Amino acid sequence: MTGGPGVKDAPHAFGDEDRDQEQDPLGDLGKLERRAMLAWVGENLAEVRRTATGERPVYWVLGLGLVVGLVAYVGGYLITTSTPTEPPGLVGDLLYALGYALWTGVVVVVFLQIIPEAKRRQYKRALDAYEAASREEVGARNEASPDR
Repeated sequence: MTGGPGVKDAPHAFGDEDRDQEQDPLGDLGKLERRAMLAWVGENLAEVRRTATGERPVYWVLGLGLVVGLVAYVGGYLITTSTPTEPPGLVGDLLYALGYALWTGVVVVVFLQIIPEAKRRQYKRALDAYEAASREEVGARNEASPDR
């Protein structure tokens, strides 16, 4: 059940064109668009790096989750206390529980992920600075000592 060169539904072979596309993610852009995009990235390099490392989107999502959670929590509480009847009371209870879960989840993530990650980066920067200073010190000693 092998087919010849005209077989339909055959899997696409991974050719040179695909490899070039994989190596150059901007391969589908024209020269003008490519130049414009690279110029924009060059002008906004610090912001692009922050976004690419993932810090900014995580903080925005956590902030949004905290705000929406607190609003839902307070709104659900107000609905629950103001209308004891069944349909609005149920919606209030659900909103209250959703809000509580959202904002407490954000607090847990901050304490279990964000703060330890920030401390890890702080220690890494300190270690990198120490290693760079050690290399400079060793280099200075090697230059000062005679080889012969």
